[in-house]
Amino acid sequence: MSHCTFCAIAARQSPAHFVYEDEHAVAFMDLLPMTAGHCLVIPKRHVDDIWGLDDDTAAQVMIAVANVSHIIRNRLEPAGLNVLNNNGRHADQSQFHFHFHLIPRYGNDRLLHPWERTFGHRDEIRIVSEILRGERELPPL
Repeated sequence: MSHCTFCAIAARQSPAHFVYEDEHAVAFMDLLPMTAGHCLVIPKRHVDDIWGLDDDTAAQVMIAVANVSHIIRNRLEPAGLNVLNNNGRHADQSQFHFHFHLIPRYGNDRLLHPWERTFGHRDEIRIVSEILRGERELPPL
């Protein structure tokens, strides 16, 4: 059996409650659901995180995410849906096989936002945008 839990699930070597499958991706129920209907969508091919994705795999997984989101909406009728992806330990990634969480929201689920939002400083936003465009170097830490 694979050392990657999600690879074993995708290969049907490990049990899961599947809700969707196509040639490139599978979706199954999260065993630690935040709300009823919380699913995971993964590529069948092992990729650690978003930085390991090639364009084809990224497109194929996003198609599966869209398909599963329609299934959730049509069959569970949530008020909304969060699509969440974590990359790296410091972003709370716990399974190192790329995946999306699809979390139906019902309006009374008490699931809180994990962050507080405040307006950023305009100069900092401008400087970071210049770094991202390659017009400025990242300053030393």
